[in-house]
Amino acid sequence: MNGSEPRIEIFRPFGEAFELTTKILFQPFDLKKWLVIGFAAWLANLGGGGGSFNYRTNRGEGLQKINETISQIPQPILIVGVCVLILLVLVLVVLVAWLRARGVFMFIDCIVKNRGAIAEPRRDFRKDGNGYFLFSLLVGIVLLVFAVVFSLPLVIPIIKDSTFLRTHHVYVIVAIAALIFAMIFLLLAWSLIASFMLAVMYRQRCRASEAFTIVTRLIAAHPGEMLLYCLFWIVLALATALVACLATCATCCIAAIPYVGTVILLPLFVLLRSFSLLFIRQFGPDYDVWASFIPPEFLPILLSLSSVPATSAPSSKLPPEPPPRLSI
Repeated sequence: MNGSEPRIEIFRPFGEAFELTTKILFQPFDLKKWLVIGFAAWLANLGGGGGSFNYRTNRGEGLQKINETISQIPQPILIVGVCVLILLVLVLVVLVAWLRARGVFMFIDCIVKNRGAIAEPRRDFRKDGNGYFLFSLLVGIVLLVFAVVFSLPLVIPIIKDSTFLRTHHVYVIVAIAALIFAMIFLLLAWSLIASFMLAVMYRQRCRASEAFTIVTRLIAAHPGEMLLYCLFWIVLALATALVACLATCATCCIAAIPYVGTVILLPLFVLLRSFSLLFIRQFGPDYDVWASFIPPEFLPILLSLSSVPATSAPSSKLPPEPPPRLSI
């Protein structure tokens, strides 16, 4: 600490996250606890990829057979079938997003309290998970609308002129590159905000919109620290993807099976989530998910000199702690 301003670091929270991961999963090793936390981690990352297999087939013959089959279907039935398929896909996407929003609070609770539990955090954070789901759904719709609007300067000329792609190569390339860059930037920004929103919602038990405002103000007040965090997080994500690929190859694609792969790679999931919680913890007790409860085995790690002092006052949104008993 330098006066009243917290000292924000990158590598120390990562080292603490590594120690927490060791405490949670290996000291002692409990297979039942590992499987339960793995299930929570799988829900928290549902829809994030993995579990897909790429079979080598003759794609030309397959597409030809599909086209022949589709051409034999009456047009009204085909239109109804396509509409039903689109509706089912949308329902599946929404269901996955809802399960993911509920699961991420279960996963955070398992890390914070060093336990393997599903029923209790699912019940305690039902309102928070549903609120985060609705807010995430709204953000997804906004991003989709933005992508559609931003692509209009490229799509409209192509619709009006069939030769536009051949006669305006530079414009098309620049427009596509700008769209891709803008969407990547927005997705990274939302990933950063959402990661910290979860910690704020867990700590302060506030609504998703309030957490969004708190996090955006925090990022605006500390742009340099947040930029370093993003860069380091990107490096960690690339390293995680490399480890996941190696694990998939080493296990003969067993690690690509949903849930099974999450259980195998559970230390990586716990490490990354712990790092996020420990990093934002440096900004004060209102961002510290361990402010009201610290497992005894975490005390040597979380009460280090670089961490938020244990005497920090808890947030007013949390229920007051019971008074200590007096022994006579």
